[in-house]
Amino acid sequence: MTVQMMIEHLGLKVLTEGDLSREVTGCYCGDLLSWVMGKAKEGDCWLTVMGNINAVAVAVLTDCACIVLTEQAALDEAAKLRAEQQGVTILTTGESAYELAVKLSAVI
Repeated sequence: MTVQMMIEHLGLKVLTEGDLSREVTGCYCGDLLSWVMGKAKEGDCWLTVMGNINAVAVAVLTDCACIVLTEQAALDEAAKLRAEQQGVTILTTGESAYELAVKLSAVI
């Protein structure tokens, strides 16, 4: 499934647009950035409430397909600018990480 297909299927809102044709091959849920750095895999959709510039750096480092900010978590302006510069797709939803992960598991 591509990021674009995931957006349409799950009703996610785009905050920053990177490569929407990127394949989503898995899902990782976590907010502890050092833990995510060691555990997230290339192509994962990363579900988190961390909307800061460090999260963008972790997404680039792990080569995640996208970040989804769950529970309407805020994206700060510095993170938004860095994500646009780095081509990182950041999406948002009002759902919890658990709720969205359950839905993703049915389609990925």
